Amino acid sequence: MTDELPAKGAGDEDQNIDTERAVVQAPDTGDSRVDDAVARLSRLPGRPADEHVAVLEEVHGRLRDILDELAESPEATGSTGSEQR
Repeated sequence: MTDELPAKGAGDEDQNIDTERAVVQAPDTGDSRVDDAVARLSRLPGRPADEHVAVLEEVHGRLRDILDELAESPEATGSTGSEQR
């Protein structure tokens, strides 16, 4: 197979990545802690890509903390543990 990749930067002049990406607001989850964590993703647009990792890790860590809290305290979700999935 002799697939060739286009030259680096080829065709880039016609693309404006910032305007081509739609930023969508996440819907409310019903848990303000989750909503606050997800809202932190709004800091990504306009930041250099190398800063995205820190923001994503922060949000991921907060979401994991919330899941851990829920696992330790099922009554916080109104779950009795007897529901089937």
